[in-house]
Amino acid sequence: MIYLNALRLDKDLPEGSYLKEIPAIRYLAESGLSFSSPVTFLIGENGSGKSTILEAIAVAMGMNPEGGSRHFSFSTYDSHSELGELLTTVKSTSPRDLFFLRAESFYNVSTYIEREVKDYYPDDDYHALSHGESFLKIISQRFYGNGLYLLDEPEAALSPQRCLNLLSLIHDLVSSNSQLIISTHSPILMAYPGACLYELNEEGIKKTDYRETEHYRLTKEFLEAPERFLRYLLDE
Repeated sequence: MIYLNALRLDKDLPEGSYLKEIPAIRYLAESGLSFSSPVTFLIGENGSGKSTILEAIAVAMGMNPEGGSRHFSFSTYDSHSELGELLTTVKSTSPRDLFFLRAESFYNVSTYIEREVKDYYPDDDYHALSHGESFLKIISQRFYGNGLYLLDEPEAALSPQRCLNLLSLIHDLVSSNSQLIISTHSPILMAYPGACLYELNEEGIKKTDYRETEHYRLTKEFLEAPERFLRYLLDE
């Protein structure tokens, strides 16, 4: 199911905004971005704009920039950009469920759940679980299906085995008429069948194939000959 069909940046960015320096943001202004698969991955180097765009989608869809659903109103540090207020979202229909989950601020989301909305999450004390366990548990128990779900670098909380578990949860959600947009560095997650991979780079945004990504090629080459990489890196 595709709920969010496309993004456009039709409004001008404020003068002096750092967003103007990010090629991927300039690409949004020039060409927009379309979504044709239930699972889309945003990939690229640190600082390429993956999290900035994902956060902006969350804000444009009415979600909390630090994470959560439409009804999460907390703010621990106001650091999100103005991009979310400037984006135009093109939707085919409205999802029944929405949730933005980011690894770096999940502690704050867990705290808000326990203090403000625990009645809706009666079975779990997320702070009593490990980061990875609580991350997967909220996906398996709170992501109801028929929804749009945004995940920001979920592998930061997960072991390789747990990344495989997440692939299974992603597939369950797709089977339940859901759309997922995920920023990631994980070649394990990127392997999801039929996913669309958008690479954010110095030229903007381009669609790419799994085995053509630097994440796949570099990981494969390293695992096949770690000694060669380490000899070069450590000798230098």
